[in-house]
Amino acid sequence: MFRQETRMRKFVALLLWWLAGVAAHAADIPEKPDFLVDADWLAARLQDPALVVLEVRYHPHRHTTIGHIAGAVQVQRFADLGANEEMPIMRFPPRAAFQATLRRWGVNDGSTLVVYDDASTALASRLMFLLDLYGFDMQRVKLLDGGTVGWTGFNELTKAATRRTPGTVTLKPAAASRMVGWTDVYRRVVAVREPQITLLDARPADMYEGSRIQHSVQGGHIPGAINIVSLQGADAQSQQWKPMSELAAMYRDVPRGNTVITYCHDGFRSTLAWLQLRALGYRDVRVYNGGWSDWDRTLTLPVAKGAKPFDADFEL
Repeated sequence: MFRQETRMRKFVALLLWWLAGVAAHAADIPEKPDFLVDADWLAARLQDPALVVLEVRYHPHRHTTIGHIAGAVQVQRFADLGANEEMPIMRFPPRAAFQATLRRWGVNDGSTLVVYDDASTALASRLMFLLDLYGFDMQRVKLLDGGTVGWTGFNELTKAATRRTPGTVTLKPAAASRMVGWTDVYRRVVAVREPQITLLDARPADMYEGSRIQHSVQGGHIPGAINIVSLQGADAQSQQWKPMSELAAMYRDVPRGNTVITYCHDGFRSTLAWLQLRALGYRDVRVYNGGWSDWDRTLTLPVAKGAKPFDADFEL
């Protein structure tokens, strides 16, 4: 009887400790990210001269063939958000090139930016990451929840061309704490397996496992990577972010104190994972510059296949 009571006390104590941890974790999660805004918020501010609206469409021609929010500047997701002279092309653009692009869009240091897309914010997140990487004031950057879907529910699009006076924004050198290269991933995850590093593959499960090869030479993932599909953090129909509690459940296996490195194929779903994790309060989140396109194209770096971080070749 005494042993049963002792075991029961231990069980209750453990349960209370676990519940306290859950409550503390939940208390750290905001009800809604402060950068998310809705169509009403944007509609009320469209005439603000300091506002710059930036549209990143999956198919860029729809900016003119279908239309855009009045005054929105077209962002061409490959040409404007990648390193045009490098391979793979979706490595991060150099500071000078990205600064010139922002100035062409009419961005100043004091501008308020609203970014939207038609891809559940995966494309917009890339632009937000680059702004953060190069030191733009992120308190001035907003994300239109629902994108084109959210806007067209009660508002119209226009095909009228947008013309803006060139801006004068000045960016800072890239923050080293925001990105990593393949050598960091290879040394810290594949070769050493540092427990305080979480490598996160944000692609669909079939690409992670290797059963589907798309825009790549090889199928599979970087050894040691876990798979969390960042696009599942948005509702497929409304394209709005899911509640923060659901996002927290998505990332429940990612230790909050770890350095998290995200990657995907070409750097959109990985930056969406970066944005989701930052919204949840994760402090050290970095993006692999070049992602799977960079790792895959070497044809020599190790690749794991299957649903687990390590396959048979890397388990021991």
